[in-house]
Amino acid sequence: MAAGTATALHSLCLSSQKPSSISDSQPTYHSLTPKPKTRLQSHPLYTTTQSNLTHQIKEKILCLEIMGVDSGKALSLNPSLHTASLQSIHSVISFLESKGIHQKDLARIFGMCPKILTSNIKNDLNPVFNFLSQDLSIPENNFRRVINKCPRLLVSSVRDQLKPALIYLRRLGFRDMEALAYQDPILLVSSVEKTLIPKLEYLMSLGFTKSDVIGMVLRCPGLFTFSIENNFKPKFEYFTVEMEGKLEDLKEFPQYFAFSLEKRIKPRHLEVVQRGVKSSLSLMLKSTDEEFKEMISRCQGDG
Repeated sequence: MAAGTATALHSLCLSSQKPSSISDSQPTYHSLTPKPKTRLQSHPLYTTTQSNLTHQIKEKILCLEIMGVDSGKALSLNPSLHTASLQSIHSVISFLESKGIHQKDLARIFGMCPKILTSNIKNDLNPVFNFLSQDLSIPENNFRRVINKCPRLLVSSVRDQLKPALIYLRRLGFRDMEALAYQDPILLVSSVEKTLIPKLEYLMSLGFTKSDVIGMVLRCPGLFTFSIENNFKPKFEYFTVEMEGKLEDLKEFPQYFAFSLEKRIKPRHLEVVQRGVKSSLSLMLKSTDEEFKEMISRCQGDG
């Protein structure tokens, strides 16, 4: 985002305020002299934006575009932006910057979650940062790292979403709060009832015990983020039918589900079968292309 975005927003906020020190009826030199166009008024979008839009909406569209945010998508996903004041938007931006978020981060953050732009600082945003600090022990200088990893944290209720998810994950055995915050914060914005529990139960339905599944999830938290229909089912079917694998193998290497079925699992498995070599799941999938070729050659040479 351009370095002058915050200045442009600030200028817009000031320009939207009515002067209080000069009487409306008293003519002045300034009131008779045409004002030069601002940076925003000189922007091509200012003249190309539909003329039936209000001046305030035009300015908001320009502010979003200057930040690098798709204004059409933002206004569509967050209708409240239509009535939000420029001052309130500027306040949100200033607040996030005070928490260590950089201007260059805002385009991606607002692009993913435009609702943040109309969030209430006291009731919505500040509680999230308090949660990061108090419940996850994240120092202020690392707030940016966590928010950039998962902007959805800023639109999640601490009381209704973040704390219940954290409590559930802790009960399962998640102890490393740093890893949870920096690597898997998406788990905190996942519904316990609609996402976490159903996936745990699905894995148990495959024949694993609850203890097995919990151990698998602790080793590979990404299991909670994979689709049952698009990930678990096709990959498990291939594993059991084509690879004739055993549950014990998946228990030891649950990361199997993190690899692409078409781009990694199938090609590697077919290569192993055709070359007549044996390989563990982890060695077959985790190795680089070069390491995989060397492994194949070495196994054939030993044979």
